[in-house]
Amino acid sequence: MANLDKLKQNPKEQLFEHLDDVRAVMLGSPVHHQHMQPMAPQVDKEAGTVWFYTNKSSDLVKALGQDGGEVHLCIVEKDYQACLLGDLTVDHNPQKIDQFWSSVIAAWFEGDKTDPDLTMLCFRPKNGSIWASDKNPITFAWEIAKANHKDQKPDIGERTSVDFH
Repeated sequence: MANLDKLKQNPKEQLFEHLDDVRAVMLGSPVHHQHMQPMAPQVDKEAGTVWFYTNKSSDLVKALGQDGGEVHLCIVEKDYQACLLGDLTVDHNPQKIDQFWSSVIAAWFEGDKTDPDLTMLCFRPKNGSIWASDKNPITFAWEIAKANHKDQKPDIGERTSVDFH
């Protein structure tokens, strides 16, 4: 369950903790007719950035072009959801390639760290919204029943906005 006190006190810190724990996020494209795609986030908490390994030949890299673009990054977990708007750029940064490299990532690139098709994407968030709940399934059901009985909205969590500037 999400920690609602932390959501209220330090939503950015909590967000980066969740980003560091998830296996994949959904990452948008600056080209509106392309669908979002799952990507494995590599989090640089100090810099406030999220990095992704990808292929230079991918549709997302082609859509970004030289200048990059504004995209959405979404996290959807059972009790924590976030949607961030930010800038995504292609950045073949050797330090970042080394920093986050693992055997899981190596499995995707035949030439290892020197694969000519390997590149990095850097996401720099601008703002976002976060929804979180600390309700277990029984409490959730109780809140729904109570809301229907009293003709009111259920108390199932919190929402907050974050600004990264």
